[in-house]
Amino acid sequence: MPKPEQTIPTVFRFFNEVGIIHQLSSRLFEARLPDGFLISHFTVLNHLTRMGDRRTPLEIANALQVPKTSLTHTLSGLKKAGLITFEPNPKDARSKCVLITEAGSHFRQDAIAALGPDLVALLEHVSFDNIQAALPLLEQVRSYLDKQRDG
Repeated sequence: MPKPEQTIPTVFRFFNEVGIIHQLSSRLFEARLPDGFLISHFTVLNHLTRMGDRRTPLEIANALQVPKTSLTHTLSGLKKAGLITFEPNPKDARSKCVLITEAGSHFRQDAIAALGPDLVALLEHVSFDNIQAALPLLEQVRSYLDKQRDG
């Protein structure tokens, strides 16, 4: 393997590109969401769908790496819109668990569908095969970073 001074600029460039892609895709996605909704709303619904609901607000905040106060505001908006509900935490009566509603699941699906034309347009410039081939690498990097966060 090359020396760190040879690899660090390339690895930094990798993360810089990922960060810029995140910023640009988040703004594009947010523009496709219904008025009044932000990418943070979608992110919570997506997390609950991917990881399963009945998680505490603190668990969600930690997973998304956002302050609990910010998440509380996001959850309030989702509850007001009927996209999530709360139930008592069976493990700790002092906290509650978050559940995605059927409307929340539909909202998530509709948001992804609204982004569909943009994703199809992307495929005119970047091949599907290249995107598919990049997924294992991105999943490996995410997995490593998840372990570092939790470790």
